[in-house]
Amino acid sequence: MSVIAADRRVVHIDDVQQAGRVYLRLLRYAKPYWRMYVVGILGMCMYAGCDYLWAKFSQVFIQNTVTTKTSPHALVHAAATTQLNAHVLALLPLGVIAIFIIRGVGDYLGVYFPAWVSRQVVKSIRGDLFAHYLRLPTAQYDRESSGLMLTRLIYHAEQLASAGTDSLTTIIRDSMTIVLDIGLMFYYSWRLALFGLIAAPAIAWLVRNINIRFRRYSTRIQNSMGDVTRVAKEALDAHRVVKVFNAQAHIGSLFEQANELNRRSNLRLISARSSSNPTVQMVAAFALAGVLFLADREIAAGTLTLDYLIPFMVAMVNITQPLRRLMTVAGPLQQGIAAGGSVFSVLDAPTEPRGGVRSLRRAHGDVEFRDVSFEYAVDKGAVLHHIDLAVPAGTTIAIVGHSGSGKSTLVSLLPRFYDPTSGTVLIDGVDIREYRTADLRRQLSLVSQEVVLFNDTIRNNILFGLTDVSEAQIQATLRAAYVHEFVEQLPQGLETMVGDRGVLLSGGQRQRIAIARALLRDTPILILDEATSSLDTAAERHIQAALEQLVKNRTTFVIAHRLSTVERADQILVLSDGAIVEYGAHAQLLSRRGIYAELHSMQFSA
Repeated sequence: MSVIAADRRVVHIDDVQQAGRVYLRLLRYAKPYWRMYVVGILGMCMYAGCDYLWAKFSQVFIQNTVTTKTSPHALVHAAATTQLNAHVLALLPLGVIAIFIIRGVGDYLGVYFPAWVSRQVVKSIRGDLFAHYLRLPTAQYDRESSGLMLTRLIYHAEQLASAGTDSLTTIIRDSMTIVLDIGLMFYYSWRLALFGLIAAPAIAWLVRNINIRFRRYSTRIQNSMGDVTRVAKEALDAHRVVKVFNAQAHIGSLFEQANELNRRSNLRLISARSSSNPTVQMVAAFALAGVLFLADREIAAGTLTLDYLIPFMVAMVNITQPLRRLMTVAGPLQQGIAAGGSVFSVLDAPTEPRGGVRSLRRAHGDVEFRDVSFEYAVDKGAVLHHIDLAVPAGTTIAIVGHSGSGKSTLVSLLPRFYDPTSGTVLIDGVDIREYRTADLRRQLSLVSQEVVLFNDTIRNNILFGLTDVSEAQIQATLRAAYVHEFVEQLPQGLETMVGDRGVLLSGGQRQRIAIARALLRDTPILILDEATSSLDTAAERHIQAALEQLVKNRTTFVIAHRLSTVERADQILVLSDGAIVEYGAHAQLLSRRGIYAELHSMQFSA
């Protein structure tokens, strides 16, 4: 039992230290705006200071409305002070208004300025997280769902900023209020104050345990929220597939499971939050009852007067509201800390390598794979096995093979989406790891089988960040990729919006825009990964005719299942299970009657 207790204590200490590190790191995001936050703290001081004014107000009110007549001389004294009492009582309504004005101004300053800082923090965190996403290795995207990444960017960032500013505002303001009220209690009666603080250790113990529960449930909520986002995003992105297969019930069941898990996790957090405040209030109530019991004895003994008891009770009762808010803020605070662990784990994740120090303005285009092997994961085995391939500049090489043979993986090594497990990839005789990654990728254009268009105009999708391009170059590219054929028929031409993922265009139109985007860059190396897969026969012929002219001055890698698109390639590479099994021109491979001839026969005999 002692070992288990020790283990739990170590885990708790680690959690506290982790929470502290997360919170300190979060505060660094707010540091540039500390002046605005100071204004908010001044407002919090004004707000908390009103408790002192209320206590003083109650004391003055009692002193000027209650007269204890203990002797005939007291009657004379009371008559002499009647005029003074009337003057003070006449000013008390103005005092009420003044207190509320001070409290209102302090409340506004204490809420608005920290909230202003909070929005700046949210923006900064999201900006850093999004920028880091763009620099993450491709392997990270393979391991993690986009739904979880979006949840972290939107939901977790919001919770983290809320913990850093909104929760901190409540903690500062209400802690100041509690400290001030405790000080007032000691001022008016130190004996009653000490008796009332007997409940403090019990409350501290409750707060500690409640925070542990909050953090545990908050982590579960964030994980379940990622599942909800993932399932919803997959269903929305693939809504056509869902409809055509009548899979609404199946997808609905998956969403229900994730949604139900999220509901249960939230209810556990709500239950912990709902029970925490009454529990603490009950402990405080016992303390208050004990204080009243002791106060009755002191008043009977003559050691405590009413004008000191009432302000004491006002200060003590005033503690309950900020204490309740502190208990309430524990939930969002722990949710923010849990979210911080998720966000900062990504920000600490290694980014893509920047490459070496060698610059590269424009490559000649010689590409070589020298004894290259690659595996995505050790337990899944190698995807490529000892690839040796030399592609001279200006050569068009086609890569064919069955699905899963490693065709796309092979060309993914060129832009360093992945690095070889062993072996070397060279461009112009230099290991590509020696080039700066940005320079390396400027030598490449890619058209993948998954056409990626953004919800922007056709023009901007083709330019995609290029600025030093003339209209003549754009028009030449449109003609080369046969984009002009359908653009000229659109009322807004190149300014036509393509919709989300290009949904307002046909598959062939989207593919031609993607090809135009790659061709406009005029890079020495071109990768066409199933680039004509979405084109009809007529459009494909146009593209092939254009490519025959365009590939003359660049090294081109063509990946295609349809062998009609690769017959004119200079060389054809046949992959099987990640290894080169055949290599040569179209006619040579047919004459060998190997795998290529078999694939060719299967396609053209159908």
